[in-house]
Amino acid sequence: MSEFAELVLEDAKDRMDKAIAHSRTEFASVRSGRASPQLVERLQVEAYGVEVRLIEVASVSVPEARQLIVTPHDPANLEAVERAIRLSDLGISPSNDGRSLRLNFPPLTEERRKDLVRMVKKMAEDGRISIRNIRRDARKELEGADDLSEDEVSRAEKDLDKLTQQSEAAVDGALADKEDELLEV
Repeated sequence: MSEFAELVLEDAKDRMDKAIAHSRTEFASVRSGRASPQLVERLQVEAYGVEVRLIEVASVSVPEARQLIVTPHDPANLEAVERAIRLSDLGISPSNDGRSLRLNFPPLTEERRKDLVRMVKKMAEDGRISIRNIRRDARKELEGADDLSEDEVSRAEKDLDKLTQQSEAAVDGALADKEDELLEV
């Protein structure tokens, strides 16, 4: 295979790996029955006059399976962190003890679990679409190359299709794991 085709395939693989990692990150941000620091780490908090991620101004610990404790590094940011959590789509009201915030996650109802599974399936489909878009872009690059023979383009496209199938399978595997986690009672 030509050097150009290898570069295109390598670039496509890197981009597909990033799409898979993004999908997994999205899945982690969906609340299951258990408390997880990823649920709040990416929340935006207004501290010191600028928007920053919660993880930059507070530490998050998991003392129990259904509880998070968020402790700001600077006690002056406690109200800003509490406001960010209240305004988020978590549906959780933090209890404030003056130094830290305690988040208690109630068990999910069956209906809410099914809603979350639908939401995660949509995220997975977005990941698969992203992977297919990467494949399309790589195909255009291969077909537009003047120095590749038809056989080299055909071989590179077959490798690209294998790579696409593997990447979609990785997203599907992560989806299946998250579904199992969400439906676990």
